[in-house]
Amino acid sequence: MAGQGSPTVSADGSGLSVAVVAASWHDTVMDGLIDGARRALAQAGCTEVEWVRVPGTFELPVACARLAPHYDAVVALGVVIRGGTPHFDYVCSGATAGLTQVAVTTGVPVGFGVLTCDDEEQAVARAGLDGSVEDKGFEAASAAVATAVALRTWPASGRVAAAGQER
Repeated sequence: MAGQGSPTVSADGSGLSVAVVAASWHDTVMDGLIDGARRALAQAGCTEVEWVRVPGTFELPVACARLAPHYDAVVALGVVIRGGTPHFDYVCSGATAGLTQVAVTTGVPVGFGVLTCDDEEQAVARAGLDGSVEDKGFEAASAAVATAVALRTWPASGRVAAAGQER
């Protein structure tokens, strides 16, 4: 498991608007991820939060793409557990590439709270539940807020400085 060496991320997110998009598969794991995100956003002082549920992890990118232009940060929460078919690989690749594209295209930070696990035990261990060793919902929301705060003073679009020139 990761966790070791992970940074402690905290930022004052007061005044930020955040959308959280959560998949619906695996109720127990998703409840843990959502609770972690709620705690992180409350700790950061984010009071303008929109919660959206979608059927599964594969649907996260399209929902985040629709919401991102209207928020300072977006958090994507989901879980994919390996099965006996290549479905796992396709969903994980599609969700990862899609969420990356949303962030890069819109310039809006996307907190990546998608668990990609070999079995349910690994997912539960990362879901922020009682007895879990990691809290990926908390981490994803904290990262999205911290990135939005870090980018707050930079315009969403504008000219790019030529090589060797200061902005």
